[in-house]
Amino acid sequence: MHVQEWLDSVPAVAVYAVVALVIGLESLGIPLPGEIVLVSAALLSSQHSGINPVVLGACATAGAVIGDSIGYAIGRKGGRPLLAWLARKFPRHFSEGHVATAERSFEKWGMWAVFVGRFIALLRIFAGPLAGVLHMPYWKFLTANLLGGICWAGGTTAVVYYVGIVAEDWLKRFSYLGLALAVLVGLASMLIVKRKASKVEATQEEAEPVGAGE
Repeated sequence: MHVQEWLDSVPAVAVYAVVALVIGLESLGIPLPGEIVLVSAALLSSQHSGINPVVLGACATAGAVIGDSIGYAIGRKGGRPLLAWLARKFPRHFSEGHVATAERSFEKWGMWAVFVGRFIALLRIFAGPLAGVLHMPYWKFLTANLLGGICWAGGTTAVVYYVGIVAEDWLKRFSYLGLALAVLVGLASMLIVKRKASKVEATQEEAEPVGAGE
């Protein structure tokens, strides 16, 4: 889909709403291209006087923080059965290996896992629900969630916007360079997480026969 062209065809208010909604749903735990939509809107704001980058960054941050908080509440209430249900609905994203990898990160890093997870495509959908399932204290989650949302959403908007201002003529010829970079970063992070998940699954499979024999 030509995301940037579609965003350019709708009013600025709709752009703000779409960015906040997509990022919010992704943060809630639904696999959506939040990063691609944000980068596209930020590029558009550098070329379109009707879209305010400050308002855009604020909407993206609000979507990230609110979506993660809702995901946290759902995860805290749903518990482990929720993860099993998500695994059936989204097996590519919520497989046992992926969940185990994310859970180990949370147990090892705590609040930092929520903060850093905001910058990693696959972990972004885990942060809220998994923090709730693991009963992370809400004040810790909210602190990391708020800081991560501001740094990721606000920072991405600011960087892409100023790059667009400085290199406007060049970006007109390569308008999808930002999208390509976002996709590559997302794919790279996803491959890293999948590789770790595969190792976890392999370790579990090797351990199962030993446990059965004992």
